[in-house]
Amino acid sequence: MDTTADEHEVSAVIADLVEAWRRHDADAYGELFTADATYTTFVGTHYRGRRDIVESHRTLFSTFLKGTRLADEIVDIRFYGPDTAVVTGWGDTYKGKQPKKLVKAQTYTMVREADGRWRIAAFHNTKARRLMEGISFKVAPGLVPAARR
Repeated sequence: MDTTADEHEVSAVIADLVEAWRRHDADAYGELFTADATYTTFVGTHYRGRRDIVESHRTLFSTFLKGTRLADEIVDIRFYGPDTAVVTGWGDTYKGKQPKKLVKAQTYTMVREADGRWRIAAFHNTKARRLMEGISFKVAPGLVPAARR
């Protein structure tokens, strides 16, 4: 199955997410999610539904994340049937110059909805703990993922 066009469309959703964040446009940001999407932040806060995601980001864009930009690097896109994709990558928010190393591991579950558009059905964000990871790899080398051996 050739997924090139779908990979492009899925990647475009992530690019649109970054652009909506740049504009601090909570409505445009929320439109990229399904109506019943879930959103888990790196501090563990769990939001359910587009309205919850929009309202939380409206607040974040005017307070804690005011003036920030979003960086996102897609590492892998996997399709599970014609209308479901899981995207993994790295991301982070920043002010000024974009950081060279992104520190948040991110997972997006995406679905193609009835209108043909890909949207994010679930998002999970985890802050990487590289020092702890490095120590665990030294102590137990079998923990190193195959892709990093």
